[in-house]
Amino acid sequence: MAKMVKDMTAWEASLPNSGIQDPSSDEKLVLRSKEGSERAQRELIDRYKAMVRYKASLYYLPGADREDLIQEGMIGLFKAMTEFDPSRNQFFRFFANLCVKRQMLTAIKTSQRQKHMPLNGYVSLQGSRTNSSGEPILLETLRAKIEEGPEAKIIAAETLHMMESKIEERLSFLEWKVLMHYLNGLSYQEISVEMNRSVKSIDNALQRIKKKLENCL
Repeated sequence: MAKMVKDMTAWEASLPNSGIQDPSSDEKLVLRSKEGSERAQRELIDRYKAMVRYKASLYYLPGADREDLIQEGMIGLFKAMTEFDPSRNQFFRFFANLCVKRQMLTAIKTSQRQKHMPLNGYVSLQGSRTNSSGEPILLETLRAKIEEGPEAKIIAAETLHMMESKIEERLSFLEWKVLMHYLNGLSYQEISVEMNRSVKSIDNALQRIKKKLENCL
């Protein structure tokens, strides 16, 4: 516990204005996130992504770079958000620190045993903008990651968040909602029912979104 507190103190000292915002409410945000609140999930990511980046700077992953460790750390953060039990762990911040550290160390040990290649399958902003069907690689990759499972979803969510300011400047409220539903795996028909719009309207919105996202890359 003493080592964990020391790590957390070092991380907080590296942040502007010293410390994270209102840490006492983290546990409430976790509960809301578990109930399906995307806003709570995004707030937790905002609060802890600096911690993930700080811890990534402390380790080295053979055959990879710092961004790969950050991705592993984000997976650890998501595990903390889904597995946190307030009856067993008093403070989420300590539990998150532990989960992030464990995930990074596991990745390092696995890499050292050469049981897998360096991580390179997560969202990439390099290469061709579109696939053979004309769909932007970013949008296609984000959805593919979400369909892989909840751990990959956090990577997609973080990537979207980093681009959020650019995206929000370009997308209307309707287009943003359609994009969120699409990335969560809903079909055109399901989105149309959810938003009380015609399938054609949803299709048109997605075509506009794809064109606008290309300009964000």
